[in-house]
Amino acid sequence: MANLKSSKKDIRRIARRTVRNQGVVSRLKTLRRRVVADASPEAKAAYASALDKAVKNGVVHPNKVSREKSKMAARGLGAKAR
Repeated sequence: MANLKSSKKDIRRIARRTVRNQGVVSRLKTLRRRVVADASPEAKAAYASALDKAVKNGVVHPNKVSREKSKMAARGLGAKAR
C-alpha cells in the first residue's frame, strides 16, 4: 500500500482511467467484429473514427491503429472497397 498522499491519489486516478480505457477497448473490439461480419460503409467509418479517437486520447498506440487500418484495406474492408 502507498504511504504518500500523492501516491494514494495516483492509485485512485489510475483506477478511474483503467475503467474508462477498458470501456474504449471493449467498444473497439465490438466495432471490429461488426466490420468483419457486416462490412457496411457505416460500420467501417464508425470503426475508423473510434480508432482515431482512441489514439487521440492515448488509449491505443498509433502503430496498432495503423496496423488495424492496413488489415481492413488488405482484406478489402477499406473505405473504398464498395
